[in-house]
Amino acid sequence: MKKVLIQFAHPARSKSSINNAMRRAVEGLDNVTVNDLYAMYPEFLIDIEREQALCEQHDIIVFQHPFYWYSTPAIMKEWQDLVLQHGWAFGSKGNALRDKLYLQAFTAGGDADTFQEHGKNFFTIREFMAPLIATVSLCKMQWLPPFVVTGVHRGLPQDKVQYYAEQYRKVILALRDKHVDLNAASQAESINANIDSVLLEVV
Repeated sequence: MKKVLIQFAHPARSKSSINNAMRRAVEGLDNVTVNDLYAMYPEFLIDIEREQALCEQHDIIVFQHPFYWYSTPAIMKEWQDLVLQHGWAFGSKGNALRDKLYLQAFTAGGDADTFQEHGKNFFTIREFMAPLIATVSLCKMQWLPPFVVTGVHRGLPQDKVQYYAEQYRKVILALRDKHVDLNAASQAESINANIDSVLLEVV
């Protein structure tokens, strides 16, 4: 089994039924570590050595967060600025993250059709991801299309919340157990758009 690190970043966790459900679905799984950044660093005093060690100890790094202002919550940017150091994460001698898999798992208020060239948000989700894709490339990691839940601004019905939580668990288990067709996954807009097409076997 691969080891999965889930960096959970939500500044208002109590208000998000979908993020809480997704988190509950993966907590306690073997070889899966959930690291709550806001709980661990309420004053943004990130322990760089601890975070680097966690990354080194895992094969797959997942950032789970709400899609705030077309980007990430502030602590995730702080994490990137401090933890992804030259000589460790990038540069000629910065190989600590080489070949590790990287996945975003995020929830967005807008519906899927708003993330189009002629939609309300003007750009696709992949276009909004450009800075993160470039960061992952610089760190010599392998980018995976994100796990995306859209349309949460109206509040998702409980059956939908449960559905996405189960899909998230399925993706995390498949990554952990090397049951994902990485080539097929890389062609998708999101890893959960047609999940069964990227799984090598049912998990």
